Amino acid sequence: MATKKSAAKTPAAKTAMPKMTPTSATKKTTSASSKTTAATASSGAPVRLLSGGNPQITKGSGDAPVQAYIAALSGWKSDVVAKLDALIEKTVPGVHKAVKWNTPFYGVDEGIWFIGVHVLKGSVQLTFFRGASLEPVPDRPSKVRDTRYHHIREDDGFDEPLLSGWLKQAAVLPGEKL
Repeated sequence: MATKKSAAKTPAAKTAMPKMTPTSATKKTTSASSKTTAATASSGAPVRLLSGGNPQITKGSGDAPVQAYIAALSGWKSDVVAKLDALIEKTVPGVHKAVKWNTPFYGVDEGIWFIGVHVLKGSVQLTFFRGASLEPVPDRPSKVRDTRYHHIREDDGFDEPLLSGWLKQAAVLPGEKL
């Protein structure tokens, strides 16, 4: 038995390991590049998409990072988040914007947020940090007592009156410092 164990450690046994072929290396590169979008970050590098299609955007304050986030989205999700961004600007004049943790945040004061927007595999998730105080209360509860979620799916449509009402209410409530 001792000879079999020592034989497994010989250089010949090590070279018998399968090597990555050029074909498999190409496949790895192809799959990695499929997780990037045509949009570019402020650095000029392609934006990488995380799980659910959420873009990996550099943290930053102001409109530019939020617009980069929207540009990196594809299809219906990009349309929904762009409409939502325009609705927030219309409903809450002078709104502050930022991207943190690959999520756009909106607030009435810098660093104090009333809503966050995050893209999941099948929906755009709106996080109302004081959502339990909204009328009607958004449909999805959270583990955090005051937070409520609302998901917009591709076939849901864009309920502007409902969203506008929530945004008006949320903007006057104390926000979340993140």
